[in-house]
Amino acid sequence: MRQPAFWDRNGWLPAALAPAAGVWTAAGWLRQRLIRPFRLPVPVICVGNVTVGGAGKTPTVLALLRIINDRMGARPVAHALTRGYGGRLAGPVRVDPDRHTADDVGDEALLLARAAPTWVARDRTAGALTATAAGAQIVVLDDGFQNPSLAKDLSLLVVDGASGFGNGRVMPAGPLREPVRAALARAHGVVIVGDDRADVEARVRTERADLPVLAARVVPAPTVAETLKGRRVLAFAGIARPEKFFATLDAIGAEIVDRHSFADHHRFGEAEIALLEAEAKRRDALLVTTEKDHVRLDPHSRARITALPIAIAFADEAALERLLAPMLRQVLGPGSSATGHPHG
Repeated sequence: MRQPAFWDRNGWLPAALAPAAGVWTAAGWLRQRLIRPFRLPVPVICVGNVTVGGAGKTPTVLALLRIINDRMGARPVAHALTRGYGGRLAGPVRVDPDRHTADDVGDEALLLARAAPTWVARDRTAGALTATAAGAQIVVLDDGFQNPSLAKDLSLLVVDGASGFGNGRVMPAGPLREPVRAALARAHGVVIVGDDRADVEARVRTERADLPVLAARVVPAPTVAETLKGRRVLAFAGIARPEKFFATLDAIGAEIVDRHSFADHHRFGEAEIALLEAEAKRRDALLVTTEKDHVRLDPHSRARITALPIAIAFADEAALERLLAPMLRQVLGPGSSATGHPHG
C-alpha cells in the first residue's frame, strides 16, 4: 500500500478516523497485557518502529548483525528472525538466497540472509526456538516490537528523522502502530535515521529523559556511489518512502532524469520492467533501483538493472555497543571485557 498523504498532517479526515484509531489502540493494549511473553535461553534483540514502514529497520538489523558477529569472531552467533512479509512460506525455515526468492520469503529476508543466518517464521516463538536449536546465541528480530510473544532483552525503536511520528495519530488516522508514549515505555533505545527535522529527540526526551537516543545515517555503497556520480539515471523504487532513495541518489551526484514510485513491496511484472527499460534507453540513462527492490526482480532483470546498496552508520557506535554489552557478556561468559547495561 501507499501511505496516505494525510498521515503527515492533521485535519478533518484524521479526526473523523479517530474512533477507529481508538479501537486499534485498545486492541493493541489488550494484546500486550493478555499474552505472556516466552523467554528464550539466549538474548533477544528487537529492532522495530512505531510507524508503518520506511524508518530503516532492516538496515539497522544488518548493522547490528555486523557489529555483533564481527565482535564474536568467525562463527556468526547472531541470527536474524523475520516474519517474511510478502513471502508465501510460513516457516520456520532458514533462508537460502541461492534457493529462495522474494516470493518465498520476502525481500527483507533475502537481504538479511546475505549477512547472517536468517530465519523466516510467522510464529516468532517457533522461529526463535528453531534458530536457537541451530546454534543462534543471540536472536535479532527484524520487526516484532508490537508482538508480545517473545520476551526482549533489548528493544530499539527506529525512527525516520524527516517524517518522525507523522501526525501523531494511530492507524488508520495516522501512521502510528501504537501511541508514541506506549512504545517508548517498552523501548531500551531510539535510533534516529537521518537529520532530525521532525524533532524526534525532543519528543523522546519529553516522554523518557533516560532513554538513549542514537543518531544514524544512510550510507550508500562507496563503489556503486562513485559509479553513479555524474551519471544520468532513471530511478524507480517500490519501498515505503521512495523519496529517501531519490534523495540518496541526489546526494551522491547522480543526475536523475525521472523517478518512478511504486507501492511498498511491489511485485514488478515483465511489462513494467520493459517500459522502464525502454524509457531509460530513450533518455540515455542507467536504470537504477534499491537493493530491496532488486531482490524482487527476476534473475534476467536483475542482471540488467543497477542496485544501490545502503548501510546504516551510527554517529556513536560505542554508545550502541554499550547497549549490546550485556548480551555479548552472556555469550562470552564470565570475565568478558564487555561493559555497559541497557537502560529502561
